[in-house]
Amino acid sequence: MCKSVTTDEWKKVFYEKMEEAKPADSWDLIIDPNLKHNVLSPGWKQYVELHASGRFHCSWCWHTWQSPHLVILFHMFLDRAQRAGSVRMRVFKQLCYECGSARLDESSMLEENIEGLVDNLITSLREQCYGERGGQYRIHVASRQDNRRHRGEFCEACQEGIVHWKPSEKLLEEEATTYTFSRAPSPTKPQDETGSGWNFCSIPWCLFWATVLLLIIYLQLSFRSSV
Repeated sequence: MCKSVTTDEWKKVFYEKMEEAKPADSWDLIIDPNLKHNVLSPGWKQYVELHASGRFHCSWCWHTWQSPHLVILFHMFLDRAQRAGSVRMRVFKQLCYECGSARLDESSMLEENIEGLVDNLITSLREQCYGERGGQYRIHVASRQDNRRHRGEFCEACQEGIVHWKPSEKLLEEEATTYTFSRAPSPTKPQDETGSGWNFCSIPWCLFWATVLLLIIYLQLSFRSSV
């Protein structure tokens, strides 16, 4: 059974894989919740994991939810003279849509997911900091187009302008079909034939004309009997 990964375990996986990838260099991983997208100091590089998967737990109402739209931001810097590098990481949070609490909740991940995410980070690091080519990124299940609409108003990454969700073609087709049916004219009221929207053959109108006819007949009979 997979367990949720803590900050120390994030570092453990990263250090082990960097020791294997670049044994001659020393790298450090720092969690920085204030990291900003596209705001880089001179010499720093950026990598954004747009399709991670994580589970969130509301600290207010205890609601939990799974999201395949988790965003992780990395800033990387290599000092070639000192043979030392640093990675700063920020995992974007989400708001609970059940209780509407303003508290941004952190996510937990499975260890098997961290392995792939760190592999992607190291691939980007080797390309941008070492100028190497030929790396291959691991494609996660969460990176596939999702058939559920992402609620960007509850996503910290979306609120900071990071575009990371695209609706699937199936979802777009379903929404287009729903919109078409909702806008379609009623079969009993063809708009091209009844410009004013009045249907004089409807049941209410038939009852109205029948009542008028009966009233006329009644008045005629009453008039004749009086004569």
